[in-house]
Amino acid sequence: MEKETKQCQNCKADFAIEPEDFEFYEKIKVTPPEFCPQCRLIFRLNWRNERSLYQRKCDLCKKKILSIYNIDHSFPVYCPKCWYSDKWDSLEYGQEYDWNKPFFEQFKELGEKVPRLSVNVIDVQDSPYVQQCWHIKNCYMCFDIGYCENILYSKACHFLTDSVDCSYCKKIELCYSCVNTKDSSRSTGLLNCQDCFDSYFLKNCRNCSDCILCTNLRNKKYHILNKPYSKEEYEKLKKDYTDGRFSKYQKTKDLFNKVIKEVIHKENENVKAVDCIGNHIWQSKNCKYCFNMFKSEDCKFLNDIDSDVKDSMDVSNAAEGELLYNSSSAGDGSNIVGSWLAASGHDIHHSILCASNDANIFGCISLNGKKYCILNKQYTKEEYKELFPKIKKHMSDIPYKDKEGRTYKYGDFFPVDLSPYGYNETIAQEYFPLTKEETTKQGYGWYNKPETEHQSTIKASDLSDHIKDVDDNILEEVIGCESKKCSGSGVFKFIPQELEFYRKQNLPLPRTCPYCRHQERIELRNPWRLWHRQCMKKGCNTEFETSYSPDRKEIIYCEQCYNKEVN
Repeated sequence: MEKETKQCQNCKADFAIEPEDFEFYEKIKVTPPEFCPQCRLIFRLNWRNERSLYQRKCDLCKKKILSIYNIDHSFPVYCPKCWYSDKWDSLEYGQEYDWNKPFFEQFKELGEKVPRLSVNVIDVQDSPYVQQCWHIKNCYMCFDIGYCENILYSKACHFLTDSVDCSYCKKIELCYSCVNTKDSSRSTGLLNCQDCFDSYFLKNCRNCSDCILCTNLRNKKYHILNKPYSKEEYEKLKKDYTDGRFSKYQKTKDLFNKVIKEVIHKENENVKAVDCIGNHIWQSKNCKYCFNMFKSEDCKFLNDIDSDVKDSMDVSNAAEGELLYNSSSAGDGSNIVGSWLAASGHDIHHSILCASNDANIFGCISLNGKKYCILNKQYTKEEYKELFPKIKKHMSDIPYKDKEGRTYKYGDFFPVDLSPYGYNETIAQEYFPLTKEETTKQGYGWYNKPETEHQSTIKASDLSDHIKDVDDNILEEVIGCESKKCSGSGVFKFIPQELEFYRKQNLPLPRTCPYCRHQERIELRNPWRLWHRQCMKKGCNTEFETSYSPDRKEIIYCEQCYNKEVN
C-alpha cells in the first residue's frame, strides 16, 4: 500500500502511515491506528505508575503493604505473596461476553472486581519502597531496576552496585548522579559516558579517568575542562572542584551545565545502531523512532527496551519478545496486542497483569498460566477459536467511545478513562507534563494526593556545608526540600545507608528530595521526540532526525562530522 496521512483523533495533528507499517498491521491482523505515535505513547505511559506508592492493607492477608494503587480504588489489591499464591482463582470472576455492549465497557466492569498486584517485583531482598524491580538486594526507593545491589534513588538501571541517584545506567559501581552511563565506577555526574573512572562531571566521554568537567574526550587522563595536566598538577587543582563541600559541588555543577551547552553534540547518542532513527539506541538494527533500546531489530515507535525485541511497533518497557503491538510492560512472548503487564506468553489480547505462560487470552485480568480465556472465563480451544474473530469484528462494529468522543477498536491501547491512575501518578507526567486543568480537558484522570503530615525540622540551607561536619543526628531530622517546585512531598529524610555512601565518597548532602533529583536527571535527557535538522558544521549539508529541537542553543553535528572532531 502507498503512504497515507491521517489526522489523530486525539490531538488533531496529521501523521503518516508508511507502506511498511501497513505490512506490519496486516501481519498481526489489526486495522491502522487512528491516533498519532505521540498520543499512542502517552496513552501507554498513562498506565505506568512507577513512583507513586501508597500504604494500605493487602485485601487477602490483611498485612500492611505498599501499593501502586491508592486506597480510593474499588478493586481488591493483593501483595505479591498472595497474588501469586493458590489461595484464590482469577477465573472465579469470569463473565460472559455481552454482544450488546462495547468490549472495553465490559473490560471495565471486570476490572472493578478482579484483584490486582500491589507492586510488580520479582526476587527482591531487603528492598523497601521499590516498584518494577527484579533480582535486587538492599535497594531503596528504586524503580525499574534489575540485577542491582546497594542502590538508592535510581531508575532504569541494570547490573549496578553501591551507587546513588542514577538513571538509565548499566554496569557501574560507586557512582553518584550519573545518567546514560555504562561500564564506569567511582565517579560523579557522568552523562552519556562509557568506561570512565575516578572522574567528576563528564559528558560524552569514553575510556577516561581522573578527569573533571570534560566533554567529548577519548582515552584521556588527568584533564580538567579538556585541558591536560600532570598527575601532580591535577591532584592539586582537583580540590578546587570537589572536596566534600556542597558550595563547591554546586559551583562545579553549575559550571558543568554551562559547559555542556557550549560544546558540540552528536545528532544522537546511538551506538552500533544500523539503519536506526531515534536516540540512545544500542547494538540494534532497523529500529525507527525508538528511544532507549538495546539489542533489538525491525521495530518502530518503541521506548525503554531492555533487549531482544523484534518485529514490533508501539511498545514501552519490554524485553525478549516479537510481534508486540500497542502494549506496555510486555515481553518474553509473542503476538501480544493492546496489553499491559503481559509477559511470558503468546497470543495475548487486550489483557492486563497476565504472565507465566498464558496463551490465547482476550480481555483478561490477573491470570497466571491460563489458556483459552475471554473476560476471565474459561473456554475450550474450539470455543475460543470460534469467538476470537467474532469479538474482533464486534469491537469494530460497536467501538468503545469515551466522554471526549474518541473511539477505540481492536488493536488500540486501553482507553484513557480506563487507566487506574491519575495522570499525575504516572510517568506520562514526567515526560509530557500537564496541569490538572489540562488533564481534565483532555479526559485523563487526576489524583489529589493527600497533604503530607510531616513538617520539616531543618531547612536544606541549614545543612552542614562539608560532609565531614555531618554527624549521625541528621538521620533524625526532616529536611525541607530546597526546590521551589518540589515534585515530592516537600520534605525528606536521609537513611543510614545513604549517609554512609556520602561519607565514603566524600560527597556533600543533597539539598533537594529524591523526587526532585530524579526529575532533574530526567531533564538532562533529551525528549522522546525528533526534529528534522541539518548539521551545523560549516560546509556540511547532511540532514538528520534528532532529539535536539531547533530552538535549543547547542551545536549539533551529524555523526560523521562529530566523529572527525572527537576521534
